[in-house]
Amino acid sequence: MKNGKDKILIIGGAGFIGSHLANELAQQGHAVRVLDVLDPQVHGEEGIFPRHLSQDVECVQGDVRNRDDVVRALRGVSCVYHLAAAVGVGQSMYQIAQYTEINNLGTAVLLECLIQHPVERLVVASSMSVYGEGLYRDGDALCEPSTRDVAQLSRGRWELERDGHLLLPAPTPETKTVTPISVYALSKYDQERLCLIFGATYDVPTVALRFFNVYGTHQSLSNPYTGVLAIFASRCLNGNPPLIFEDGAQQRDFVSVHDIVHACALARTTNATGEVFNIGSGEPRSIASVASDVIALTGADVEAQITGKYRKGDIRHCYADISKAQRLLGYQPKVRFSDGLAELAEWLSEARAEDHFMRADAELSARGLTL
Repeated sequence: MKNGKDKILIIGGAGFIGSHLANELAQQGHAVRVLDVLDPQVHGEEGIFPRHLSQDVECVQGDVRNRDDVVRALRGVSCVYHLAAAVGVGQSMYQIAQYTEINNLGTAVLLECLIQHPVERLVVASSMSVYGEGLYRDGDALCEPSTRDVAQLSRGRWELERDGHLLLPAPTPETKTVTPISVYALSKYDQERLCLIFGATYDVPTVALRFFNVYGTHQSLSNPYTGVLAIFASRCLNGNPPLIFEDGAQQRDFVSVHDIVHACALARTTNATGEVFNIGSGEPRSIASVASDVIALTGADVEAQITGKYRKGDIRHCYADISKAQRLLGYQPKVRFSDGLAELAEWLSEARAEDHFMRADAELSARGLTL
């Protein structure tokens, strides 16, 4: 794809990642349009586009499931970023139809519209959740262990084992077998595969990016199904302790939204199309350590609480092997975790957050989704 100025559509462009991407592309001189349904769970009941969106961004309220809305948004567009999705592992396990309709059907509607309104590039946001458990090391050998069972978890044995000894987490590459264990994860895999199949069939250069745990400014702090770092921040800002499932030693890969935006920009021009890329920091961090970091940056007078509970659909460890993205996309994480937290702390000092975590946890418990 050419490196000049383009007309770019970001579906889900009022969201956390989408708004950062829209502002960056507009600053680069591209004509940017965003389509967003402005879901109250994410954007609040006001139903307005976020104030931090650049005035140079054209805002269109509409639903990716509505063909007329999508066609209207596609007019004159040369590149589409498909970021629209219902997000939340736990919630997806009981709002099954809702998640499937938004994520799967919404993607299908978009792709049918693209047949009639072709573009030069399609970039779709996928998720690390498609892997299920990450890759592990058993001595000198790499392995893909089975998912933990309820009997093991009910005894508080959190780590994965084989023949009586512990397995150690290893960086997870794109070649690891996909094993979705939540409705959300399955729907994200469906999104990426639908887009890649469409791209190959209709000769539309397409790239799928598997985002790991994204954090940064303007993340929805009042959405109890958003990223864990934002949930912890919301708890702390309201004087409540972060509640940690299992024992807190589970590891994730936290990546700055600025690095995500950089990867999205690279995907718009890369020749490595028809590919899937991990986009993370490549560094594992325990959930307990992240909770401590958030308490420190908010200055909250609280201590994190280890609940010893487990949510169905959760995994133990997963962090990214980013070598493929480094090699083929030219991607390199630029934001150190400490610097990202410093920027977040400054924003949080002015941010408002409603803590709905306990309500969300009660909804999961009522359905037997927490142990």
